[in-house]
Amino acid sequence: MHVKTLNERVVSRARARGIDALVYAPHFTRLPDIRARADRFSGDGVLVVPAREVFTGPWYDRRHLLAVGLSDPVPDFIEFRAALEEFDRQDAAVLVPHPEMLNVSCSRGDVAANSGAVDAVETYNAKCLPHQNRVARAVARETGLPGFGSSYAHLRRTVGEAWTAFEGAIDDESDLVSALRTGAPRRVVHRGGVGHRLRGLAEFAHLGYENSWGKLDRLFLSGTEPTHPSNVAYGSRFDDVVAYGSA
Repeated sequence: MHVKTLNERVVSRARARGIDALVYAPHFTRLPDIRARADRFSGDGVLVVPAREVFTGPWYDRRHLLAVGLSDPVPDFIEFRAALEEFDRQDAAVLVPHPEMLNVSCSRGDVAANSGAVDAVETYNAKCLPHQNRVARAVARETGLPGFGSSYAHLRRTVGEAWTAFEGAIDDESDLVSALRTGAPRRVVHRGGVGHRLRGLAEFAHLGYENSWGKLDRLFLSGTEPTHPSNVAYGSRFDDVVAYGSA
């Protein structure tokens, strides 16, 4: 349901592990670029669906939302409610990845207060530690929302470590959006054993790099980066809901 890396070796690994579809949502990449790369690698038994994991709120208190089925680009670091309203306008499926994880996710309260705008909660993430996945399952259970699972693969070898198995066929992007928005029956599945745990730990270790202040400085100083809300690509559409830099 969610990978950050995409190339021929990633697709080959997915195919070898019996994965029929990958949701590709890299950080800090605009939707047209995501869609172009997804189209390039989609086919030959593996559907690649473009998506955006949008960072809402300021960097130090960002709440991630995964939107599948977007037609128009949405920037990072806009207000939480504004992001939800924009996803609703586009009829996108809205998912909550890794709830209650550090300062990079929605809390129980966030999910409960906005359950009508959310289509599913991640209940297993290969990057998360066991207690974090237990908390995620509790959030889904308490809010009554369907679950989903993903490898959250930033590293190629994590692809296929966790997935979501739908009862119905998913042949294209619209099928997936419909299945998510209607709460279609599904199972959350993951591998086990020492290899699975080691791949998960390697992904978790990658989190330190991913959230380093060095990366923050590199990505968000000038305001011209691809998914910064003030980027010229968004015009002035989001000027009144910018949260980046908020105190």
